[in-house]
Amino acid sequence: MSSVTCPALVVAAPASGCGKTTIVAALARYFTRQEKKVSVFKTGPDFIDPGFLSFASKQPVYQLDFWMCGEDHCKQLVAEAAEDADLILIEGVMGMFDGQCSSADIAATLGIPVLAVIDAGKMAQTFGAIAYGLANFRDDIHMYGVFANGVGSAGHAQMLKASLPDTLAFCGYMPKNADLALPERHLGLVQSQELEDLEARLNLAADLISQSGDIAMPPAVEFEQVPRLEQEPLLAGKTIAIANDTAFSFIYQANLELLQALGADIALFSPVKGDELPGCDALYLPGGYPELHLHELAENNTLKAQIHQHVADNKPVIAECGGMLYLNQTLTDLEQHQGEMCGVLDAQSVMQSKLAALGLVEADFSGESLRGHTFHYSKTVSNENVLCVPQSQRGKKMDPVWQYKNVIASYIHWYFPYNPQLTAKMFRGAL
Repeated sequence: MSSVTCPALVVAAPASGCGKTTIVAALARYFTRQEKKVSVFKTGPDFIDPGFLSFASKQPVYQLDFWMCGEDHCKQLVAEAAEDADLILIEGVMGMFDGQCSSADIAATLGIPVLAVIDAGKMAQTFGAIAYGLANFRDDIHMYGVFANGVGSAGHAQMLKASLPDTLAFCGYMPKNADLALPERHLGLVQSQELEDLEARLNLAADLISQSGDIAMPPAVEFEQVPRLEQEPLLAGKTIAIANDTAFSFIYQANLELLQALGADIALFSPVKGDELPGCDALYLPGGYPELHLHELAENNTLKAQIHQHVADNKPVIAECGGMLYLNQTLTDLEQHQGEMCGVLDAQSVMQSKLAALGLVEADFSGESLRGHTFHYSKTVSNENVLCVPQSQRGKKMDPVWQYKNVIASYIHWYFPYNPQLTAKMFRGAL
């Protein structure tokens, strides 16, 4: 089997909240400004962080999770990126060793060295102890070096550097700067498209890390090329309309590319901006934040009527999480404001401050399965037919997948490449 080489790093941390996203975005922008092509990946099923990383690198970002995506698929994505990228950066998830597909698992399986990001804002010599522990906890991990975040001064940086054992490189630091802080909401950070000053923030981040000296390009890693399976054109001649705006933005890049590989044409539209439904054979309503746009969604009566007609014509609709909430009768936000949604489904949804469900899930459709991710703060009461009851990665029963005519609605953000044939059936209305 042939191979390809490319410099690559997995950027991990001792815990969530250490600044992984900020540092990866800063590095991506730093090297992009040097006219390097930077391909960025995100460990896990997250949607929010990839938006910032894509903006920073000016390239699409893909998710890596061995369970949700499949290990071979992940290897294929990274090897394909290595063919024409100058640098690959993979942002880790949670703490470096946390979870069933941890940052360390990604690094070990793909043979990529780790850059550890440690929030050093409230420590000095302990920085070295944490770095030593991360580097030596598993013997199948190669630690490229350590990057300090939240550093108070150049003198503070020198203390941190001096605390490291000789075997660990100090790769730079990010000074404390309040202008880099990103606002958050219940699913984490706000979306990248909501920040008008994001370009300036990213350039500032790249400027700040460069103050610690020239950031070296990491060594090249060899990746075995995994042959891409040619997809049958099972959706040839089909046009799929996809809602895509600040209310419906949780879309895996790999999903879009698979639909196109299956032969479908894609037509993007914005319910929030008042767009009408494009001429289409199927409709895809991804998740997002419909609760933040109740007025705009409720007032787009033309689109709601067109969706009703689409469903009446027995055309397929795939609705995920927020997309499902939009199809329901009503949606009530945290301030108890209620919006009249499409009314296609006999269901009502209410936002709540407490997390309702989180985790990777698998749904079985009469012997064929599809995997995905659920993360939501709403409760839904539905009178629609239960098509199947998905299970979490740990075997726990999750919220149902509901069906009405050719509408498939659930809280699951599906990862279509896990089962291309089943995906094609869903969009053909052939389940």
